[in-house]
Amino acid sequence: MMMNLMYITKHPEIAQIAEEAGVDWIFVDMEFIGKDVRQSGLDTVQNHHTVDDVRSIKAAVKKAKVLVRVNPIHDTMPDYVSSEDEINGVIEAGADIIMLPFFKTVIEVERFVKAVSGRVKCCLLLETPEAVAILEDIIAVPGIDMIHLGLNDMHLALGMKFMFELLANGSVDKWTNFIKKKNIPFGFGGIAALDSGAVPGRMILKEHYRLGSQQVIVSRSFCNTDQVTDINKIREIFQNGISAIRALESECKQQTAEYFEQNRKATKKVIEEFVKNNR
Repeated sequence: MMMNLMYITKHPEIAQIAEEAGVDWIFVDMEFIGKDVRQSGLDTVQNHHTVDDVRSIKAAVKKAKVLVRVNPIHDTMPDYVSSEDEINGVIEAGADIIMLPFFKTVIEVERFVKAVSGRVKCCLLLETPEAVAILEDIIAVPGIDMIHLGLNDMHLALGMKFMFELLANGSVDKWTNFIKKKNIPFGFGGIAALDSGAVPGRMILKEHYRLGSQQVIVSRSFCNTDQVTDINKIREIFQNGISAIRALESECKQQTAEYFEQNRKATKKVIEEFVKNNR
């Protein structure tokens, strides 16, 4: 099995192009509560997609799964509905997988799983120091289908300068080892095009294979449709880029542990140099 590739968009035409190129999950991002404060002043995407976007993406794709990131657990307030109402809404709109972000307690995870009630897949976005501190208790909750490590918010909360520091310092290894003991599928972070990014995407993809990751977000830098607007160019970027990722995956499947250890060391060096040069 190849890794599940995710791409974030609310545009049906872009979703179709991504699906045709081989993206497995179209990611609709409804999270907005607290995100503007956590990521203030940073070059990050704050999408604030809607239930209507879920519905239109579901109608546009044929085989790709629709993954929806809802808001952190919350109760009714003037501007938005409760978590249970939000979850019910996105399930009715056609979500196949629902992702819970920014949780800190077992109680929040239990409430999320109960609200979903087995109707679709449950994915946890592990991105707070509080959650990793009780990771063994979190993954003991029945009904968790997959976990994604959110390196962006996690590195911010830990006062780091670069999200891939968590890969270089062994944190991702430590957390994924816990998750693997429970046989829960997992992934982490995002990936740029193979030959771009502060750390080349090919190095990050090899780290996914070393760790046993089964999912990754194809990041905004892979194809930023706010900047690239020609639909034929977007199609070309996706076809070539996803094909290159799949080719490297096939290569990874044939490699030895030494191959991945050499890449781990090289990746660690690149990350440490980047952090050093950007202090």
